[in-house]
Amino acid sequence: MIGLGIAVIIHIFLGYALITGLALKIVKKIAGPLETVNIVEDKPPPDEPPPPPPKDIEIPPFVPPPEVTIENQAPPPPVIQSQSVVAPPPQPTYVAPRVEAIAPPTPPAPVGVTSAAVFNARSLEVSNDDYPQASLRDNEEGSVRVMLSINIQGRVDNCTVQQSSNFPKLDEKTCQIALRRFRAKPALQNGTPIASTLSKSVRWQINK
Repeated sequence: MIGLGIAVIIHIFLGYALITGLALKIVKKIAGPLETVNIVEDKPPPDEPPPPPPKDIEIPPFVPPPEVTIENQAPPPPVIQSQSVVAPPPQPTYVAPRVEAIAPPTPPAPVGVTSAAVFNARSLEVSNDDYPQASLRDNEEGSVRVMLSINIQGRVDNCTVQQSSNFPKLDEKTCQIALRRFRAKPALQNGTPIASTLSKSVRWQINK
């Protein structure tokens, strides 16, 4: 209650001060008189005078350079010096003596074979026992023609198939039999046995 009473008194006092102007007097007394000071500003410096206008520069008139003519002197003509060439005397030509080649004496022509090799007919025969088992089972038959090389003993040294039977096993077997079993009288020349070649045909046929 005491605080409330003090607050009411303060408000009443402030309201009375506002009404009577007491507050304004107090403010004026506190603020005091105002002093004014005149500030003198310095005068700005005078403007600089503008620069004088540029003088006109006189351009001298164009004078073309003098024309200079250069004369091209032609080179002097070439000097041709003639020299006389003395031909050397002709040299004697050496001719080698002609040597005639002496041909060797021609050997005498061999005397022809007086008799050819003759095979034993039975040695050329083949039977079922000579057949390869696969060819016998497949009923392969045909003729094989072979070229035989016969030495001086009448034996076959080489065998070549000239005409096939169309069955490779029969062709191979024919040459095997010829090298192992074929026998012949050798060819003779002047009664002397010589090596020769002979073509023979072998027939393969199954005897049933």
